[in-house]
Amino acid sequence: MSNLHEECGVFGIFAPDKQDVASTAYYALFALQHRGQESAGIVVNDDGVFHSYKDTGLVNDVFTSDVLKKLGEGNMAIGHVRYSTTGNGGRENAQPIVVNHLKGNMALAHNGNLVNAFELRSSLEGEGSIFHTTADSEVIAYIITKERVRSRSIEEAVLSTMDKLRGAYSFLVMSPSKLIAVRDPHGFHPLCYGRREDGAYVVASESCALDSVGVKLERELEPGEMLVFTKNGIVSDRSHCGGKKSLCVFEYLYIARPDSVIEGKSVHEARKQAGRFLAQQYHIDADIVVGVPDSGLDAAYGYAEASGIPYGIGFIKNKYIGRTFIAPGQAAREDRVRIKLNVLKSAIEGKRVVLVDDSIVRGTTCERIVRMLRNAGAKEVHMLSSAPAFLNPCYYGTDIDSRENLIACHHTVDEIAQIIGADSVGYLDLKHVAFLTGGDGTGFCTACFDGNYPTEEPKETAKTRFERWERPISENPKFKNK
Repeated sequence: MSNLHEECGVFGIFAPDKQDVASTAYYALFALQHRGQESAGIVVNDDGVFHSYKDTGLVNDVFTSDVLKKLGEGNMAIGHVRYSTTGNGGRENAQPIVVNHLKGNMALAHNGNLVNAFELRSSLEGEGSIFHTTADSEVIAYIITKERVRSRSIEEAVLSTMDKLRGAYSFLVMSPSKLIAVRDPHGFHPLCYGRREDGAYVVASESCALDSVGVKLERELEPGEMLVFTKNGIVSDRSHCGGKKSLCVFEYLYIARPDSVIEGKSVHEARKQAGRFLAQQYHIDADIVVGVPDSGLDAAYGYAEASGIPYGIGFIKNKYIGRTFIAPGQAAREDRVRIKLNVLKSAIEGKRVVLVDDSIVRGTTCERIVRMLRNAGAKEVHMLSSAPAFLNPCYYGTDIDSRENLIACHHTVDEIAQIIGADSVGYLDLKHVAFLTGGDGTGFCTACFDGNYPTEEPKETAKTRFERWERPISENPKFKNK
């Protein structure tokens, strides 16, 4: 509900025999739908022959029973749900990406954002490479393909590719005989795997996807680790491990599903802890604590638990519409706020309300939610964010590419309260963020809050940085005055 966008979700399965792996991927992508709702895709490997389908839309819209039937059976599959943080949300940017090259087939599904994608793509284009998408994922596919032509194996090509990539990447690569899972050396985004009773291995962005297909979580991939799944078992390569771990803390605060477990820690409990920290910071005289569905609910419960103020249901959510932020364009997002949420007037009328949301990014959605509570008869509305104030762009897979639209960059807390119509506004203190999971306060990326980036900052940051090549020459700044 905060107008914040994240990147993608990936899923893969390696089965000991031919089976309906497409349906398994389909159910897993349902569990990962919250990570991206612009497009979905599945590629099935049937004895080295790849059958693929991808399109824009939600998982159940893209994959009808007829489409799943046509994908057929196989012993491997990878799937992807996408929200675009680099490139547009059109069908051409849907994943997985399938490549046919000199040494066979390859399919790639990627979650994250590269900080050196612009330089890599420019170099490849200078060598004659032709790109069909405006997403940085195709850059990864190109480099792996290039390395594969001169390597002895696909895993050797992937390791060579990792030497060239900078930034956030959790990706899956499927060859005719292997499934490969990779997590970047900083571990910006999660990637985990498990084994099913029939011997099938599955890999996913979140453990909730494993749960949805009846697979027990084994463990997370280590930052920098590559796992290779073959008919002979699993091989782990840790040659790229050992860097500074920088897991995106917003995976706990907002991106991940509350029933997921990341690096052994419950997302639900981390969000409750954020609410408890808010209660330590802000002592508000109020009658009820309500959360904004869905990711604000756990923090609201934690605040109520610690403050002693009763927790209540303030909003009824329409379950048949996707996350508000996914709608392209501000007007569409505003329409979806009204359609998606309705205030439970009997719980709010005449009450002093503590309203807890996962974040305050641009402030436009917050203003509409506060107004809904006012219209329902709330006497006071105190808005609390279970995340600190966003003050910096994110370059690793969250759709904040500039400071221009970040309300906290341009206004004080009191001004923000006035803008959104709240009696007061409060943010989680940055000092609490690193302790949400009870650890030692290290291992998280908090650059969007404090500006301490774990990598170099990209030279080109606009979401549309690759789309410039699609303009007519007369409109391309590169060719002006020439």
